[in-house]
Amino acid sequence: MRRIFAILGSAIFLVIAPGTIAGYVPWRISGWHLAAPLLGSSSLRLVGVLLIVTGASVLLDSFVRFALQGLGTPAPIFPTYHLVVSGLYRYVRNPMYVAVMSLILGQGLFFGSVRVLEYGFAVWVGFHLFVLIYEEPTLRKSYGPEYVEFCANVPRWIPHLRPWRRDRE
Repeated sequence: MRRIFAILGSAIFLVIAPGTIAGYVPWRISGWHLAAPLLGSSSLRLVGVLLIVTGASVLLDSFVRFALQGLGTPAPIFPTYHLVVSGLYRYVRNPMYVAVMSLILGQGLFFGSVRVLEYGFAVWVGFHLFVLIYEEPTLRKSYGPEYVEFCANVPRWIPHLRPWRRDRE
């Protein structure tokens, strides 16, 4: 039963949180109107597409892991039962936030919108403060030494090229 609630809760949270932050707000800012390419470079549009595709893939993978492996959601009201340290979490501690930033940056580049890029910077500052002030202290309390070991071995924002492997795996 917990797995069903985790899947349903994660799907709802995916639409509400990242859907709003990485979809609705950039749309409200840019109208998804294709302006002149930034710096006059059409190749930045291609970079934008790659960031959007990658960000969407990472975000969906992370949400599935939270529901199926963690037996919970990214929402603080229904947290995971288990700390998720598999998949992309072996490369970076916050793949969901990185994915959302990739989606926003990608849209800014694709649509040629400096305002979306500025919004993305503000979102990153908000994510960083949220992670430092609320999320990491909460996870340390919830998962103790397991989370401390995870933090010591996996970077917060910039992914390692090689995955972390637990000693007990």
